[in-house]
Amino acid sequence: MKNLLKFLAFIGVFASACAYAQTDKPQTGLPRIMLTAGFYQIDTELALTPEQHAIGLMFRTEMPQQNGMLFVFTSPSQQCFWMKNTILPLTAAFIADDGTIVNLEDMKPQTTVSHCSTKPVRFVLEMNQGWFARKGIKAGAKLGGKPFEN
Repeated sequence: MKNLLKFLAFIGVFASACAYAQTDKPQTGLPRIMLTAGFYQIDTELALTPEQHAIGLMFRTEMPQQNGMLFVFTSPSQQCFWMKNTILPLTAAFIADDGTIVNLEDMKPQTTVSHCSTKPVRFVLEMNQGWFARKGIKAGAKLGGKPFEN
């Protein structure tokens, strides 16, 4: 049953991404918030809807090092991401409700390899690949900001 649900979620994201991919344009105008990782600040775009989740950072050719995209889901579940039509190499931080990073996954551009959370999460933060490593931020670290406040 778990694999069936994972497959159905993948098909839904794939269908949405395929429909959007015909435009070849990055999404713009998403709401923004500031997050913190220790004393580092992250200027973060919010992907809140299934359509925004499906598009993510596709077709972007650059992203400032202190910027990222936070994917917000309605309930915790195993989240899986891939990089179809995504040009930038990214690292995904899978994040628990309290802001704790559950696991980090480096993702290669232009691939359909799935990168998944090791536990159910509601948040995934995508940053330029290597950002977390350069800052010494690992699984178990806590991020701060409005989404993680009770």
